[in-house]
Amino acid sequence: MFERFTDRARSVVKGAVAESRAMRHDKVGTEHLLLAMLDEESEGGNGVAGRVLRGAGVTASDIRTRIESHVGTRALGDADAEALRQIGIDLEAVRKKVEAAFGEGALRPPARPHSRGLFGFRNRRYYRGGPFSPRAKKVLELSLREAIRLKHKHIGTEHVLLGLLREGEGLGTLVLVESGVEIEAMRRRVIEETQAAA
Repeated sequence: MFERFTDRARSVVKGAVAESRAMRHDKVGTEHLLLAMLDEESEGGNGVAGRVLRGAGVTASDIRTRIESHVGTRALGDADAEALRQIGIDLEAVRKKVEAAFGEGALRPPARPHSRGLFGFRNRRYYRGGPFSPRAKKVLELSLREAIRLKHKHIGTEHVLLGLLREGEGLGTLVLVESGVEIEAMRRRVIEETQAAA
């Protein structure tokens, strides 16, 4: 399926992985795909999806704030960081020193060790389900279906956004609705923009 993704759509997927890591989340979810579509610095954020989202008044900073209010990050909260700062511990400085000495991501929890199966052979399941949440996987699957429905031979950022809107139950859709987006109107805008570009 990924061979049908345009460079911009691939950039969205890679950007979603980066967003998940930056927020210290265990899985890449629909919310990370949405943030990657809004990233104006990346190739993916300059696709049809990013233009339509920004045209509807959706901003990455607002979406990020809404996501953090729902799930937070795995880092300590502001109150904890402030309490530690008052006794002379700067968490960000500690993180930077540890990563300078041991490499980026050194403070992330280690992957679970491989379990031993029958006769002591290692099981090949490194991560249950991989880095993407079931809903994010569904969005990527639905992006293919949206491309087929529109009779397109490629999967672009517009198809990923249509897949996210069609999945409809992930955090990505929830924060869009909270920011004032009407889902069906957004679907129509994406399809109109796609047809106008063709």
